[in-house]
Amino acid sequence: MIHTVDMSSKAWVDFAPASTATEVGQNIRTIIGTHLGSSPGARGIGTDYSGVLDESIPILKARLGGIITTVIMEQEPRAQIVSIDFNETEEESAVYGRLIPVVKYILAEEVTT
Repeated sequence: MIHTVDMSSKAWVDFAPASTATEVGQNIRTIIGTHLGSSPGARGIGTDYSGVLDESIPILKARLGGIITTVIMEQEPRAQIVSIDFNETEEESAVYGRLIPVVKYILAEEVTT
C-alpha cells in the first residue's frame, strides 16, 4: 500500500499513533520539516537544505528529491520511497522559490521480493 505525506497539510503530533504507517508518516514529516541540528537532544534528526539555496526550480526539484530520499533512508529505514513530487503554484515557485514536497512511500515490511 502506498502512503502519502503532503507537507502542505497541517498535522498534529500523535503521541500514540494507531498504526506503523501513521508513525512512519509522522516521522517523515518531522525529518523533512526540521533543519538538521536544530532539535535539542536529537541533533542528528532533520534535513540540511543549505546546499540548495539559489538554484533554479528544475535543478532544485532534482536536488531536493535526492536530499529528501537520502535523509529518509538514513533516518527512517521503515519507509521505502516510491516518489517525491512537489506542490507548487507558478507564483510561489517563480516569485518565492517555494516547493512543497509530497512524499509517497511504502513500508519496508510490506515489500515482497
